[in-house]
Amino acid sequence: MSTSSFPGTKKGCDAGACGACTVLVDGRRVNSCLTLAVRSDGAEVTTIEGLAPEDDSPLHPLQQAFIDEDAFQCGYCTPGQILSGIGCIDEGHTGSPEEIREWMSGNICRCGAYVNIVRAVQRTAEGK
Repeated sequence: MSTSSFPGTKKGCDAGACGACTVLVDGRRVNSCLTLAVRSDGAEVTTIEGLAPEDDSPLHPLQQAFIDEDAFQCGYCTPGQILSGIGCIDEGHTGSPEEIREWMSGNICRCGAYVNIVRAVQRTAEGK
């Protein structure tokens, strides 16, 4: 499958250092640039395009929180940030802003929207 089928997953550094390519594989966050596609055969791979809830809501709660908290600027890192944030929430690493920052540290935002990103993750975690 070509990458044009999933335009939300971004190519960043190709070295696993920026997190722009973060996807969920069987619910765990991974850097897709470091993952051979054949290793995911039979796994459930979730990209930003697959986050829409099954009800009639157009957005995942974290996607909505990113909008509400203005947690993006250029938007390039946003898909990876959101998927990593979902992983962070599901892993239970949202006890404090410091903990969120630590567990999201593999995702770089060159625009510097970190405060709002942490706020969006924390807000979504509190709503669970």
